[in-house]
Order: sequence, then C-alpha cells, then structure tokens
Amino acid sequence: MAIKFGPAGLGAVKTAEETLEHYNKLGLKACEIAFTYSIYIKSEKDAERIGKKARELDIILSIHAPYWINLNSTDRKKTEESKKRILDCCKIGHYLGVETVVFHPGYYGKMSKEETYNKIKLAIDEMLKEIKKNKWNIKIAPETTGKINVFGSLEEISKLARETGCSFCIDFAHIKAREKEVDYKRVEKLFPEKEWHVHFSGIEYGEKGERNHRETKKEEWAELLNNLPKNKEILIINEAPNPIKDSFEGLNLYKKL
Repeated sequence: MAIKFGPAGLGAVKTAEETLEHYNKLGLKACEIAFTYSIYIKSEKDAERIGKKARELDIILSIHAPYWINLNSTDRKKTEESKKRILDCCKIGHYLGVETVVFHPGYYGKMSKEETYNKIKLAIDEMLKEIKKNKWNIKIAPETTGKINVFGSLEEISKLARETGCSFCIDFAHIKAREKEVDYKRVEKLFPEKEWHVHFSGIEYGEKGERNHRETKKEEWAELLNNLPKNKEILIINEAPNPIKDSFEGLNLYKKL
C-alpha cells in the first residue's frame, strides 16, 4: 500500500509556490485546491506556474469544485450552471495539471432515488464527452456525501463509476456521518479500482448525518490506516479546520505502522 497525504487548500495564488514548498518540507505529497466558494485561479499562466512547481516537488494536485452544484435540479438552467462550474474547474485544472476534480453531485429533492440517479448519470455522461472533446486529461469524481437527504451513498457513487467510467471520491468521514460506522470491507468491495481518491477528517454528526468537520484525532487516523486495503495507491486529503497539521500527523502515524 502506498499512501500520499495532503491538505484541502492551497491558499493565495501569489504564494502558491511557497505553500507547496512548505507542504513538501513536511513530507506532504498531495494538495486539493479548494474552489468551493469560487474558481479563484483565473489565469492560465498562473495555473501553469503552480502546476510546474507541484510537478517539481512530486505533489499531486486535485480540485474541489464549488459547493453550488446540483445536477438534479428541477430548474434546467441550474443543472447547466452546475455542469459549467465542474467543467470550468476541469479547464483551469488542465493548465494546473490536476488529476481529479471532486464534486458533490446533488440533492434528491422531491424525486425518487432512481430518478435522481438517472439524471445525475446523464449529466456526468455529458460532462465526460465534453472533457474528451477538449482533450483534458482529468478525472471527475463525485463524492460520497454525509447527509442522508443528499445524493451520494456508497452504492450510488460506486454505480456511477461503473456505469459512466467517471472516477470517485471516498469520504470516510461522510460515510461515518451517514451510516454511523464504516464497513471497510464493503467499501473495498464496492470500489475494486487500484487507485483511490480519499477525503478524511474528524466529523460531528447527528440523526440526519454530517454537521461539521473537526480536528482529526489520533485514534481516528489509526482506525482508518489500519483498515485501508494494502494493495492500492491511495491519496488522502484532510478537510479538518487545520488540514496541514492533521495531514502531517496522519503521515507520521502511517510511517510508524
């Protein structure tokens, strides 16, 4: 098993190269650029500069697309806007050299789970065609979600990956919030792929699932690392309030195992 650790967040464009140098000194070899509130890297030149530095340092970049996405909206305009946000991430991601664009697919709303699945599947198929047409070497990855009223169960994300050829993001904190415990063998069975893009942090949750991320405890890291499959390439992005510190602690524990 080979695991790379890194934080969610790159920070300002001007200091991106210095930030990546700092991550590298800590031994962190991944970074997920948070476009969650806006796609703030606008310039292709800036993207190429940041991507070049990441490659020099052997740091794998990924992107988290904006939160304002619902591929199952009853308003077609909102669905198209959601697709555009993901594709805009792919466009700038092409110049950054990112491997994966992660996104939250959408909500059930008043539709059945089957209707929701079919609509989201269609949107992903359409985006994959656009990615191929533009020759962007990027994977799009719907993420397992942490609230029971939101599309993104383990089975739904696994089925999307099988039926569309898209990638996936397994968020173990979200799985715990949604299901109250993690069945690691079930996760492994649903995602037989060699490479896993993973999110992880401490999490607060209630009856309806996720409330908020929190600091990742050492015993939580230990449980995850001891239960991950040994025959995969795994990239773990930490989304705790202090993701750099938590990623560093996860890496150090991994070295001791």
